[in-house]
Amino acid sequence: MEMNTVPKSHPDKGKDNHAFLAEEKDLTRIDLNLTSEDGEDAHDDQPKSFLQKNVEWAEACLMKNKDRIILALLLVLLAGYAAMLIAACILNYKQAVELLAVTIVVIFFLAWDWLMQRYGDLLCQKFSPICELWDGNWFWIKWVVYAVLLVMLVCWLVFDTAKSGTRQLVSFAGLVLLILLMALFSKRPTRIHWRTLFWGVGLQFVFGLLMLRTDVGLKALQWVGNKVETFLSYSNSGAKMVFGESYEDHFFAFKVMPSIVFVSTIISVLYHVGFMQWLILKIGFVMHVSMGTSLTESTAAAGNMFLGQTESLLLIRPYIHQMTRSEIHAVTAGGFASVSGSILAAYISLGVEASHLLTASIMSAPASLAIAKVFWPETEPAKVSREIKMPRGETNNLLEAVAQGACSSAPLVANIVVNLIAFVSILAFMDETLSWLGALFDYPQFSFSLICSYVFAPLAFVMGVSWEDSFIVGELIGIKTFLNEFVSYERLSVLIKNREEGKPEYVGIVKQYISIHSQTIATYALCGFSNFGSLGIIIGVMNTLAPERISDFTDCGLRALTAGSVACFMTACIAGILYVPELQCDSVFGALANISVWNTSTEISECCCQLYNSVKASTPMNMTNGTSILQHCCAFAPSAFFNCTIGLEPIIPHGVKCH
Repeated sequence: MEMNTVPKSHPDKGKDNHAFLAEEKDLTRIDLNLTSEDGEDAHDDQPKSFLQKNVEWAEACLMKNKDRIILALLLVLLAGYAAMLIAACILNYKQAVELLAVTIVVIFFLAWDWLMQRYGDLLCQKFSPICELWDGNWFWIKWVVYAVLLVMLVCWLVFDTAKSGTRQLVSFAGLVLLILLMALFSKRPTRIHWRTLFWGVGLQFVFGLLMLRTDVGLKALQWVGNKVETFLSYSNSGAKMVFGESYEDHFFAFKVMPSIVFVSTIISVLYHVGFMQWLILKIGFVMHVSMGTSLTESTAAAGNMFLGQTESLLLIRPYIHQMTRSEIHAVTAGGFASVSGSILAAYISLGVEASHLLTASIMSAPASLAIAKVFWPETEPAKVSREIKMPRGETNNLLEAVAQGACSSAPLVANIVVNLIAFVSILAFMDETLSWLGALFDYPQFSFSLICSYVFAPLAFVMGVSWEDSFIVGELIGIKTFLNEFVSYERLSVLIKNREEGKPEYVGIVKQYISIHSQTIATYALCGFSNFGSLGIIIGVMNTLAPERISDFTDCGLRALTAGSVACFMTACIAGILYVPELQCDSVFGALANISVWNTSTEISECCCQLYNSVKASTPMNMTNGTSILQHCCAFAPSAFFNCTIGLEPIIPHGVKCH
């Protein structure tokens, strides 16, 4: 019997069949791809149209001459800008002088950068013999320079004290006392680098002298302050559109906070175009060369002039894990000694003088490095010695930078609002609780603010604040340290407003405002993030950036907070030495024109003395209702050297004698 048998397939043969089928499919795909490419090639081989050939030729020419075309366009734009600037200067020089000044500054820095890039190495080679000679005799040269500068400072203080009074000497003594205390409690007193200290204080003093004592500096500072205030006023347009015409009724929420959004957006744009990085690196390089500090801490200190303590840390993020403990301390102290540009805008919107806030923000940068290196001297070699690279912003275009800057301000605004609500509420609760405890001992005035005023009044006095104002300024410093600097500036703005509106200086025994000199010192002393709330924030941020260094961050925290606070106080001392406010008697008398009863005030007494002198000199002050003002002065501050009209009844029984 014949049987049909089906042969069994071998497993290996089955695998070969599957492989063969797979290869066949791959070959089919390859053939299809080849067919497609052949089709494209066939399509490319077709003759091109006349228009297509011209477009390709134009593209090739543009790519070949790209640099020349860009240069030509830049030259055309520069020529047009120069023509516009010249025409503006001819037609209206007073209006164009601001644009001319900005142009000269930009040209100088661009030329400097070009010169250093092209001939920097050659200049170093040419001057190397002089540098070697300087370095070889630096030990003797530096002490001669220090001695000469010390003699000049003493002479200047003697003549200035003879001219302006002894208050400047108090501020100078306070500056010396703060430095000595920091050196006494230094981590390593024998390892202090005095060059960093002298250069830091010297940079502070020179900048303050230029800005606060010279006519050009004062005018420039006032001009910059006015321009900043005008610039911030543009945020009112957005606030008015969103919140309506009555947005100023809720001043803080709807007027102050929009300025933070506006400034944050502008900083984001400047960061996108690279200007902010360029400016920070230049300032950081100057402090690195002059003060002898490392590149990382110098760059972070320069960044603190414009950015917040968190943002400045992001500038040196790649280098944090390599930093020494002294560098970490200096970087953290720099964050405590300054405020960001956005927060600065909020303080200006509150009514604090813009020019002094800007000066304080700049002067505190070298001060923070100087005092940080005294409080925690460097004992290790810097591990980051190469040039620091700062990347451009993460945004792809200008519109994205605007949107990102506006959105990034939202958490900041929310953080300020909720913290202000919390801290003001806590302060009110603490004051009421302590008042209740004080009432048990027949002293209901007992409060947290009162404690701060007595604890910090001596500190305010040695900074140059008059003793009668020192308790108010001491209270502001205490609130800023234990709670929040925003609360202190809000209270300072109330004092400023009371003085400008001509309100009585005293209500009972409570002082309602402080003098301009004391107000200025307080502005400098409060300009910093040095409070315990910021301490927790900065430790948390640094732990996120470099978690392996958390023990170093916590060890440096309290010392850095102290150093940052002292840096602000040093800036306030220098302001007290250099700033001598001019009494604006026209404004003082103008505020009192419609007030029948004058309240006791040092400013009014000084203005009355000036009025007597002007009348005796036959050149009376130019003001309305001069006779009425003179009668009020005769009743308020009778002078032994001026014959007031007989028969005037005193408006205030306890006048102040004018000599």
